[in-house]
Amino acid sequence: MEQRKELRKAGLKVTLPRLKILEIFEKSKLRHLSAEDMYKELLDSSEDIGLATVYRVLTQFEAAGLVTRHNFEGGHSVFELDDGEHHDHMVCVESGEVIEFFSEEIEVLQRAMAKEHGFELLDHNLVLYVRPLPESADDD
Repeated sequence: MEQRKELRKAGLKVTLPRLKILEIFEKSKLRHLSAEDMYKELLDSSEDIGLATVYRVLTQFEAAGLVTRHNFEGGHSVFELDDGEHHDHMVCVESGEVIEFFSEEIEVLQRAMAKEHGFELLDHNLVLYVRPLPESADDD
C-alpha cells in the first residue's frame, strides 16, 4: 500500500513492474542495486518483467526523484532509494562493496572551498575509491 502512495506522489501511474521494483528496493539488504540485480530478483520471484522494462522503470524513478543513480567504478550504474538524507560513498576497488558515510567536517570544508572561490555550493557527489589496508598497517 505504501508503494502505491509513493508512486502516486511522484506522479507515476501504479503498474505491476513499478510496484515490484519499488518493493525490491525496500526489501533488499543492499542499498545500491543495478538494473541487472533487479532483473535477477524479479526472475527469482518468477515475475515476468523484462530487463528493458527494468531499465525504463529505473529511469522513470530517477526522473521522479524516487531513486538516485550512481556511476561508480567502470561506469556501471547502480541505483538507491532517495530518502532525502545526504551521504557520501566509499567504493572498495577490490570487492566492489559500497559504504555510505556522512561527515559534517567534510560538508563544512566543501562549502568553505566553494565560498573561497566565489561560489555557493548547491550539491555535490563525493566518492572515495578505497582498498583494505595492508596487514602491516594494523600494527601502527
